[in-house]
Amino acid sequence: MIEQELLILGLLKENPKHGYELKKEILALFAGIDAQSIYYPLKIMEKQGLVVKKAAKEGRRPQRFVYHLTPKGEGKFQELLTSSFLNFKRPQFSLDMSLYFLDYMEPGVAKRRLRARMLLLERLMKGLRQTIDNLGNKKSPSLAHILEHNLRMVETESVFLGKLVKELL
Repeated sequence: MIEQELLILGLLKENPKHGYELKKEILALFAGIDAQSIYYPLKIMEKQGLVVKKAAKEGRRPQRFVYHLTPKGEGKFQELLTSSFLNFKRPQFSLDMSLYFLDYMEPGVAKRRLRARMLLLERLMKGLRQTIDNLGNKKSPSLAHILEHNLRMVETESVFLGKLVKELL
């Protein structure tokens, strides 16, 4: 929950948001993070005094709750942000479990699945490069760093899989 808490508090530091808006931003910026249940962590953070929700109504739209960062939430955000730079928790990739049980799969099937993943990674790399190019001079340094980091991780996985497929010959 630490990453999710950091992410939510950080997005609320930018400006107050309603739950659905938070969920959309999380999915757009950090595709690997599960944002299905955004309201549960918000409820916990509200009980902890990190955020406060206020009812808001725009025009004919139904009333929604907008979440605001509290001073306590600001302090927690700074604490989490500072400590996150020293967190070396290894990222979990969905591929890891499949690789662990690779010996139980017929080599031909394994190679086809790995090649299919490589094609998906190629599409992802192309999309990341296009996004970086499309941002041009209006890109924020933070977003540029995130996109570049994601691109490098995907490129590294692709190189690794190419070697693994050759080993399975």
